[in-house]
Amino acid sequence: MKILVCISHVPDTTSKINFTDNDTKFDTNGVQFVINPYDEFSLTRAMWFKEKQGASVTVVNVGGAETEPTLRKALAIGADDAIRVNVEPTDGLLVAKELAEVVKSGGFDLVLAGKESADYNGQMVPGMLASLLDFNFVNGCVGIEVEGNNATLEREIDGGEEKVAASLPLVVAGQKGIVEEKDLRIPNMRGIMMARKKPLNVVEATGSNASTSTKNFEKPAPKGEVKLVDNVDDLINLLHNEAKAI
Repeated sequence: MKILVCISHVPDTTSKINFTDNDTKFDTNGVQFVINPYDEFSLTRAMWFKEKQGASVTVVNVGGAETEPTLRKALAIGADDAIRVNVEPTDGLLVAKELAEVVKSGGFDLVLAGKESADYNGQMVPGMLASLLDFNFVNGCVGIEVEGNNATLEREIDGGEEKVAASLPLVVAGQKGIVEEKDLRIPNMRGIMMARKKPLNVVEATGSNASTSTKNFEKPAPKGEVKLVDNVDDLINLLHNEAKAI
């Protein structure tokens, strides 16, 4: 089984976010970038398939040279090789189109990704990728087993979980539950040293055009002052007359 894991290069969630050029560009100064957490869950599950079923695992990112340390971390975790598509990921459809070409050229059976990236939270790339490839697709996946060309999966739905069956080739958008946080892997020294020798292939983009563009960014408005209330009557009065909530 050939597995492709899609890796997004995102700011650490503890990073302080700022914008430059009249709020039209994200300021990367002082920002630490990491593997998108949802992608890391899927990567960890891919490693299980590698160790238990002999699957090969390739990681891929659409982005510039600045994303290569993130791909190297994925290699240190245990992926066999990495691909970087050399183009700025300006919108979800462009990313999906470039990933589709990687899947087609590589002959991958199973594509694992996070359900969304932690920066833009678009939740669009895995579904569009499956549509472009005409692959089966399962979103919000919290469990997957594969036997031959058949997969059994669990996905999160409102009010519970749903069990489904699908055949390969398959795109899966995973989240916490596909593995647990305690199962995530920290690269050890041996893995880091081996990652330096593993292939990281840079391929040029196919020339897909972005369908959207960013005009500017805006931070959320600062929160107002906290008003402390020490009795229920005052709370009800404020909710009714000031907040207009009741």
